[in-house]
Amino acid sequence: MREPENATYSFCSALVDELWRGGVRDVCLCPGSRSAPLALSAWRHPGLRTWTLLDERGMGFFATGLARASRRPVAALTTSGTAAANLLPAVVEAYFAGVPLVVVTADRPHEVRGFGALQTVGQVRLFEGHVKFSADLPLPEADDRGLRFVRSLTCRALQEACSSPQGPAHLNVPLREPLVPVPGPLPAASSDAARGRPGGGPYTAWSTEPWAAREHDVAELAEWLGRCERGVIVCGPLDRPGFPDAVAELAGLVSYPVLAEPLSQVRAGPHDRSQVVDCGEALLRVPGLAETLTPEVVLRFGATPTSRTLQAYLSAHPRAHHVVVHEGGAWPDPDHVAGRVVHADPVQVCRALAQRLQPRARGAWWRTWSRLQGAAREALRHFLQGVSEPFEGRVFWELAALLPDPSVLFVGNSMPVRDLDAFFPCTEKRVRMLANRGASGIDGVVSSALGVAAAAGQPVVLVVGDVSFYHDLNGLLAARRFGLDLVVVLLHNDGGGVFSFLPQAEHGEGFEELFGTPHGLDFRPAVEMFGGRYQRVRGWEDFREAVRDGLGAGGLQVVEVRTDRRRNAELHRAAWAAVTHAVGQA
Repeated sequence: MREPENATYSFCSALVDELWRGGVRDVCLCPGSRSAPLALSAWRHPGLRTWTLLDERGMGFFATGLARASRRPVAALTTSGTAAANLLPAVVEAYFAGVPLVVVTADRPHEVRGFGALQTVGQVRLFEGHVKFSADLPLPEADDRGLRFVRSLTCRALQEACSSPQGPAHLNVPLREPLVPVPGPLPAASSDAARGRPGGGPYTAWSTEPWAAREHDVAELAEWLGRCERGVIVCGPLDRPGFPDAVAELAGLVSYPVLAEPLSQVRAGPHDRSQVVDCGEALLRVPGLAETLTPEVVLRFGATPTSRTLQAYLSAHPRAHHVVVHEGGAWPDPDHVAGRVVHADPVQVCRALAQRLQPRARGAWWRTWSRLQGAAREALRHFLQGVSEPFEGRVFWELAALLPDPSVLFVGNSMPVRDLDAFFPCTEKRVRMLANRGASGIDGVVSSALGVAAAAGQPVVLVVGDVSFYHDLNGLLAARRFGLDLVVVLLHNDGGGVFSFLPQAEHGEGFEELFGTPHGLDFRPAVEMFGGRYQRVRGWEDFREAVRDGLGAGGLQVVEVRTDRRRNAELHRAAWAAVTHAVGQA
């Protein structure tokens, strides 16, 4: 590493070096004066890649997507003032989604805070309630004690960010001028403090081993599963290597259906999917069926399911023994039906249970689920094949065949993530499915997907609605700036499509002005301004060709599917009606 010129750069270089030693490989930042010592130190570090973006809100989501895709901690660096405040939405998402983000905000020195200094806001508790760890650092000191402190504190922030449940940590760094690397006095410091521990390891070693399930919990749960034939396994959003194989093995042993949404990674991949119910959204909408399929035990993994229909099914059976396996943080039990919460690694729990259980023959319970699932799946397939007009639900059915193996599918919130759950079938392809489901906001989706594209090393397709796309248009700059490949399927219904499914649509009063919010925008000029290619498709063959061409061409490719909000809601209702009819005949 380059030798620092003064005490400020020595202090900042030690902080940045310790980020690298703790596993950070990417630093995302925006231009700023106060943050110059931190930015230059990161740019100089031979082990770090810096991603310079122009908007802090988009940069925060880009960093979140990068951390999610790489499964490594990522640093997000800003200057002082409202620049730091613009990170809040991404920090909130990272907190609730369990993404290891290290937020480093440059600040004004302590003596000018509260005295009207320009570009100075209350940064010390800026993210309070949405970070796992926060520290307001002292002014840089480059003696032995100061450098040991900043290295140790950085290790602590990383340990907090990377430990289960993962999440953001915040380091607020006040800096005095000069902010440029002019020569200045450098106090004597030991080699460990100035240059880090020998061998490239962290200054303070730390561990993030997942929680192991207690023997008592495993034994009790195995006893429940062993004696209860009528059980279901529910898999909410979860992106953990090894989990699909582990839960598939467990489900096969106990002969339980697996109600797995795509974000659990259980619907796609080479693992055994024979127990997976991939049309639960449609099936559980059939009148009376949720009461008929009464479980004795419910075993849940991952975050709260996206599907309100599935949540209603679970809450309708409070007498079942509900067991929630999670890794800490907020309990994913909004309906308060859990009888036991097991704080442990889900992969370890599945494997520990599999070692204790004997295979159960597939009895009446499984045969009922299998028969109903088969009828619903065939009804959906037949219905979707017959829809020749633009339909947002069919987009995901088409993508299941179009996506390469391997690939990443990133989906926006509101309707896209729900249609993914309702219409994306099981596939043996290795498709990793991601979304910003921590806080479930529509902001930052484009930037998050581009962050994923920066780290994924495989084709990435984003499906997003027009309002969400508009909300993060400036995020498209990252595609051109860094030469990233992204295919965007833009579901353009000229407004907030999800509201057509909510009671506001039936009430009617002020609906279009307050909820539908038509904007009349043509996104082609904006996409072309960022160097992208824009195609509006006219039919399903046109759609298939556009997606294939986009995947092959590289760069930013936007495929617009223009739909009508009212008609889209009608087609959803027709799909559910088709399934209801088929199940009644099964």
